[in-house]
Amino acid sequence: MSDALRKGTRVSGADRSELASQLRRRYDEGESIRSLAAATGRSYGFVHRLLSEAGVELRGRGGATRKA
Repeated sequence: MSDALRKGTRVSGADRSELASQLRRRYDEGESIRSLAAATGRSYGFVHRLLSEAGVELRGRGGATRKA
């Protein structure tokens, strides 16, 4: 794992754009935010924010819906 992706380090500029595009591709292929977070050593919130910044339309949580 490179220094740019180590947990707790700041990811900015070209590294952030590159990471965002990689995560976007993997998310679009069906990977979950949780699995992406685990694979990169980053938090769920970081991955969620990065995908949102990249303009990704996030999937719903899934599962059964409750009717009132």
